[in-house]
Amino acid sequence: MIDQVWQENSTIAGSLPTQPLGIVYDQVKELVPRSAAQRDIQSQTESIMVKFGEERLLLFTQSGPSIRKPFLVVVVFWLTVLFVSFGLFAPRNLAAIVTLLLAAISVAAALYLILDLDHPFSGLMQISSTPLRNALSVLGK
Repeated sequence: MIDQVWQENSTIAGSLPTQPLGIVYDQVKELVPRSAAQRDIQSQTESIMVKFGEERLLLFTQSGPSIRKPFLVVVVFWLTVLFVSFGLFAPRNLAAIVTLLLAAISVAAALYLILDLDHPFSGLMQISSTPLRNALSVLGK
């Protein structure tokens, strides 16, 4: 599952990755508890498995882009008009040109980071798979 979610240069959009969550849930349901404590643990395990399934489905449904293209086009057009108007009315000196250039670069970098954060498992700023891999290596021992 880790390799399916943290693929290089891609998102988890597409088909829902297969995993043995349903198989594990079925095996937990088949257990026969011998005491009240074991029944409580089985019940808690079943509820946790259901929550895992819900979170997995939620992650899949939200894997698409949350920033719509028309909104992005409007924002970029608005920023372009804004910087063109600043450029038209700014005095023609080095300080004004450098200031406008730095402002344009910072706005472009902010837009890039916002779009990059829309894909949490890939890109420049991403959720690391290292903690999950470390946990699985400890559980495998």
